[in-house]
This record gives sequence, structure tokens and C-alpha cells, in this order.
Amino acid sequence: MTRSQAGRVADRLRDDIVTGVRSPGDRLVERDLADELGVSRVPVREALHALATEGLVVPRPRSWAVVREFTERDLADLVEVREALELMTFRLAAVRRTPAEAADLGDLAAAGLAAARDRDATTARRLSASFHERAVEIADNQLLAEVEQQLRSRLRWLYAQHDDLLTVATEHVGLAEAVTAGDVGALPYLVSSHLATGHRLALARRRP
Repeated sequence: MTRSQAGRVADRLRDDIVTGVRSPGDRLVERDLADELGVSRVPVREALHALATEGLVVPRPRSWAVVREFTERDLADLVEVREALELMTFRLAAVRRTPAEAADLGDLAAAGLAAARDRDATTARRLSASFHERAVEIADNQLLAEVEQQLRSRLRWLYAQHDDLLTVATEHVGLAEAVTAGDVGALPYLVSSHLATGHRLALARRRP
């Protein structure tokens, strides 16, 4: 029961951090979170430990933590790792996708575009993460999936570091179309452009 509660608490806090409900530097106090979420302090403590392991929070003494403040170096490191994984992911997805998997990816891209047009930032960002995670599943490489799983929380944070929902969602549609068509030749340009867009927007969001 406690482990199940801890998982639910971690899911809630992770989503709040990734979507910006809880901002960098926000205090996460066990007692306060337990009251807010209607659980005991034990699952909260376990959830905070899990999120610290994932790199989203920084533990502090005496039963609290803070939401991690990612530096520009942190951002650059994440971008470099993402560059190493993204082209492989979409190339493998384009080669190995089934019609049903291609349709799934296209549906996620279309839903993300609709959310962006509606200016529903929370939904658009969640769908953005789901789009990239589905591409990893379709790539069907176990080691790639394991590496992505280890980085998933920080990548979800990275995917949300922009305010230009429409540009990002439109690029997802292009990537989904290339995967569906098996157009491996188009992917280096599409992936490179998408990564450049994400990095540019993340930097712009951080600077006044």
C-alpha cells in the first residue's frame, strides 16, 4: 500500500515539476505535501527520494527538498545526450514501425497540434513527451529504451522548456509523417531542425 501511494505521489509531483506547476527552487516539505495530498509522510518521503534519483529535486536536511534549478550547463548536457539518441530513435522507428504504430505516432502528433492551436500548454507539453516516448517504443531497441527510461524525467522537463507550442507540435507532425512513410533520408534534417528549435526556445525562455 505504501509503495503504491509513493508511486502516485511521485507521479503527481513529477508532473507538477515538468509542467511548471511547481517551479525551480520551490520547497517540497514532507509534512505540507502529506497534508496537501492526503497521505502519510512515508510515501511522500519515498516519492521525494525517487525524484531526487531522477534528478528533478535536490534533498535538504530535516524532511524537505527543493525543485531542482537546472543551469545552462545542465541544459547543454541534456541537449547533447538528446542529440545522440534522437536520430537513432526516429531512424529505427521509420524502419521498424507497423501501420498501427505509425498511426499511434501520427495521432499523438495531431493531438499535440490541436492542443497547441487551443493554447492548452499543459496538454501540449504532456503530448510532446508522449510523442517522443512512443517513438522510442516503436524503435524497438531494448538498450535504447533502458537509457531513455533512466533519463525520462529530465527529458520530460526538457521537452517542456518552451512557449512556442505551435512550432514544436508542427515539427512533430513532420517527424510522424516521415516515420509513417519510412523516409529515413528526410530524418537527419527533420531531427536536426527539431533539436535546434528546442534548444533555441529553451535558451530564450531562460533569458530576459
